[in-house]
Amino acid sequence: MENLNPMNNDGSEPSEKRDYLVRGTALGGKVRAFAVRSTNLVEELRRRHDTFPTATAALGRTLTTAAMMGAMLKGEEKLTIQVKGNGPLGQIVADANARGEVRGYVDHPHVHLPSNAMGKLDVAGAVGTEGFLYVIKDLGLKEPYRGSVPIVSGELGEDFTYYFAASEQTPSAVGIGVLVAPEGHVLSAGGLIVQLLPGLSDEEIDAIEGAISSLPPVSALIDQGLSPEEVIKWVLPDVQIQESLNIDFHCECTRERVERTLISLGSEEIRAIIEEQGVAEVVCHFCNEAYQFEKEDLQQILEQTKR
Repeated sequence: MENLNPMNNDGSEPSEKRDYLVRGTALGGKVRAFAVRSTNLVEELRRRHDTFPTATAALGRTLTTAAMMGAMLKGEEKLTIQVKGNGPLGQIVADANARGEVRGYVDHPHVHLPSNAMGKLDVAGAVGTEGFLYVIKDLGLKEPYRGSVPIVSGELGEDFTYYFAASEQTPSAVGIGVLVAPEGHVLSAGGLIVQLLPGLSDEEIDAIEGAISSLPPVSALIDQGLSPEEVIKWVLPDVQIQESLNIDFHCECTRERVERTLISLGSEEIRAIIEEQGVAEVVCHFCNEAYQFEKEDLQQILEQTKR
């Protein structure tokens, strides 16, 4: 396990600033827990996609959950979360893997709604209260694992809680949050997943549920400076931290991959682009990076389609 000393002498980012996740167990291995600070990740995606506050919160909650679910995987395994509600955001997509690499986007980033009755960002109004949550896991098998559940609230924490219970048969509590400044940038983001495994007594379950019900919003705890370890200990004082993992934004797009996508369009389509537009710009959904192809580039790609 890596050193989490907040004062790093090697010039790396102090632990109270960087995004990282911890995994631990409690009550003799009968409880599994994950906690993450995802502030920099969510801010990076906010900046790349120019998301408005409500969209930032919805995308950030999904990214934060994806990071924790990615930590449940092994090796080269990876997953995709799709939230398809009937709200104005459209689809939310997040990818994550076992190495702590996360990326994501929302169909309509410029969505911001009036605060809800509790004075908070109206994520449910933006996501919608009808639709489905999908989880697709690439576990290295012939076919990916696919799980889906109906959206139950649109707040996303409750929706992922329902997903774990209904699709993976693992009773879980999911707490996720994003604190957005009035001017739009991300002040804090983080999450907690507590999963109950077989063998717990009724008294132990009651104690855990009581601790979870008294837990302040995770984004508020992160904003106050609590570490992911301290967030878990709020609910599980006897937790044994077993792993720490840096969480980073990472997109797999490259100019070469985009070129291959253009080649796959076929010679007729590329010839039409050259004749009608002369240039092409391809923007990656996940990172919003724009790749420019001038007429000469397109001519070379056209030649490759003939091989």
